[in-house]
Amino acid sequence: MGDVAVGARSGHDGEEHSGRPVENVPPADGALTSGNGSGPGGDGTPADGPYSGGGGSGTDGDPGDPAAPAPKKPRSFWKELPILVVIALVLALLIKTFLVQAFSIPSDSMQNTLQQGDRVLVDKLTPWFGSKPERGEVVVFHDPDDWLAGEPTAQPNAIQTFLSWIGLMPSAEERDLIKRVIGVGGDTVSCKGSGPLMVNGHALSEPYVYPGNTPCSVDDQGGQFTVHVPKGYIWVMGDHRQNSRDSRYNQSDKHHGMVPVKDVVGRAIVKAWPINRWGTLPIPDTFDQSGINTQSSAAASLTVAPQGAAVAAVLPVAVWRRRRGERIEQKFDKPVAAGKR
Repeated sequence: MGDVAVGARSGHDGEEHSGRPVENVPPADGALTSGNGSGPGGDGTPADGPYSGGGGSGTDGDPGDPAAPAPKKPRSFWKELPILVVIALVLALLIKTFLVQAFSIPSDSMQNTLQQGDRVLVDKLTPWFGSKPERGEVVVFHDPDDWLAGEPTAQPNAIQTFLSWIGLMPSAEERDLIKRVIGVGGDTVSCKGSGPLMVNGHALSEPYVYPGNTPCSVDDQGGQFTVHVPKGYIWVMGDHRQNSRDSRYNQSDKHHGMVPVKDVVGRAIVKAWPINRWGTLPIPDTFDQSGINTQSSAAASLTVAPQGAAVAAVLPVAVWRRRRGERIEQKFDKPVAAGKR
C-alpha cells in the first residue's frame, strides 16, 4: 500500500475530529505506532487490521480509490511482432550500409585463400573515417570498367532477393569483384618471367598463391608488366594467378587496369561461411618487409626531378647574366672627367 499521507483526508473527516488532536496515526502496513502505550480501540480499528482512513481515499494505488489509474493490459505478442520486424529490418539496412555486408565468392580466382561459395564479411565502417586500402588486403570493389563483361549473372528467387535487400545475403545484381591489393598509389609493380612479383624493387614471398601457380604468368596478354600506380588507385591481383582476370588483363580499359579507390566497397575481414572454414583474413607478413615503401618516395622524387634539374641548369646562367648587366651599368654611369671629350 504506500505511505499514509497525513492530512489528505476528506473535509468531512476534518470536521468530525475538530477540537481534538489526531494522535497515533497508524502506518500503511497496519502495525500501530506505540504512542502512549495505547492498544486496540480508541478509533475502533483493530491492532492487526488495515487502516482504512477516510473510506479508502488516504492511500495511493488502493483498489477502492476511484481516482487510481487502472493497470495497463500487456500488448499482445502478435501486435508487437510487426513492430519488431520493422525494427530488425531498419537495423539490418543500417548495418549493411554503414558497418558490414556479406558477399559470396562466385569464382576460383582467390583460391586457396577463398573458395567458390564462401561467404565473407566486408568492413564498410572504416572507409567512412578515411581508411584507404593497403597492400596485402583482400578487398571488394565495384566493377571499374566492364571487367565482368560476358560473365553470367545469377538469377535469384524472391526469397534471395528479399534477403539481399536487407543485407543478410549478397546481392546478385551488384557487379562486384574481390581481389588482393598488390600496389597502392605511388608504387611500382612488375612481373618478369615467372616471378617473383616485385613491388618497389622488393621481391614478394607469397605463400597465399595457389599451389602449382607461379607468381607471374608468362604470356603476352598482360602477364608480363611494369606499371606505376597513380595516386587514388590500387593494383589488384587474384591469389590463383593463372586463373584470375585482374588488373594485369584489363590494362586496355580507361583506368589501365587500376581500380579507383572510390570504387572500393571495403576490406574482407572474415570468412563467415561455411562454418568449417571460418577465419580471419589478415595482411601477409611479406608486405611488412623493410624498405618496401622506399620506391614510393623515389617515384615522388622522380616526379619533381626534371623541374629541379632545369632550375639547377638555368640558375648559374641567370646569375652570370645579372652580374654582367651590373658591370655594364656601372661602366656607363661613371662620371666623365673634366676636359675629356
